[in-house]
Amino acid sequence: MLPPWVSVVASVGMAVGPPLVYADQAVSIVRKKDSTGFSRDVCAILLVANITRCFFWLGTRFEFALLIQSILMILAQLALLYICIRYRPRSSPDTCGSGRPFAFWHWPSYTQHIEFLAGFILISAIAYLIFGRSDVYISLIGFVALGMESMLPIPQLISNYKQKSLYGFRASTLIGWVGGDSFKAAYFFVQGSPLQFKVCALFQLSVDFIIVMQRLYYGNAPPQATLLEQEDLDEALALAE
Repeated sequence: MLPPWVSVVASVGMAVGPPLVYADQAVSIVRKKDSTGFSRDVCAILLVANITRCFFWLGTRFEFALLIQSILMILAQLALLYICIRYRPRSSPDTCGSGRPFAFWHWPSYTQHIEFLAGFILISAIAYLIFGRSDVYISLIGFVALGMESMLPIPQLISNYKQKSLYGFRASTLIGWVGGDSFKAAYFFVQGSPLQFKVCALFQLSVDFIIVMQRLYYGNAPPQATLLEQEDLDEALALAE
């Protein structure tokens, strides 16, 4: 059994640590005025997963620190999503066309994303009011919430593979993922958190390590598309002079 002060420190770290991981990523995007390299789908996964996790807490009442973490993560991802949309690259799907049904999560405006999230919260609330007394339903939304969160690194992994580079994806964010998910997995086992937390944390950590291998293999040089865009911009500026 951990000493009380260690448990308190660990709980505070769990609550505020994961949301802070994305602060450096946001600062980097604002500084470069370009969100190339960071998958906006990361925001989608974290927002939907943490909203669902809040409803899971209503039915299970796991550690309060994890509820605070979800609320802070929702706020952090809303801010990061706004930054990504404001500084989206010229070749982004919402400007060049999206192959997704209804252009899901590739909408051009921040308002459309907020409208989707509001609708999702409303539907989740109605479903909880109807099925909230069912242990099976509560267990199911727990696996959905934690399962989605464990899929968090996969859009980034796919983006890295397509670009053959980790350009634009901050090393500090990757270190935060690996360190945070390692700490998170250990915390869940020590604190005796529900099974959903343990299984999904181990899966997420394994994907983190695959991205570390991508970083070592691909590096973080600008992808060819970014270099071509920069050349076009330089030529346009030269002609303007």
